[in-house]
Amino acid sequence: MNPSAERWLDREAGPLVRPYARTRGRTRPAGAGFDLIAVVAATGAQPGDRLRYSPDHARILRGCARPVAVVDLASEFGLPLGVVRVLLGDLRDEGLIAVVDSAAPAGGRPGRGVLREVLNGLRAL
Repeated sequence: MNPSAERWLDREAGPLVRPYARTRGRTRPAGAGFDLIAVVAATGAQPGDRLRYSPDHARILRGCARPVAVVDLASEFGLPLGVVRVLLGDLRDEGLIAVVDSAAPAGGRPGRGVLREVLNGLRAL
């Protein structure tokens, strides 16, 4: 194997794929973005030929079979959060997933209850 090819191969992980290659160079989803704690779920619509999706799209769509937080999808599949957001945007645009709960209030700031729980959790550490 030549030296230039070695940097694209991690012996344990296999071939490396750059994040921008997974999203076709896009860094943000079309339309509204996704909060970290937004809960998404598959709508049950069949993808058919409407979306020529990648294996990553298919994995995320299967992961949305039950309601799941965006951050949990990124963690579960080992993908960067930005990549997951772009792929979710593609799926949402095709009507295959929907945001079922967004815990972030309209003003963008968390409520007192959330802050109190975070503070109690930090104190418990």
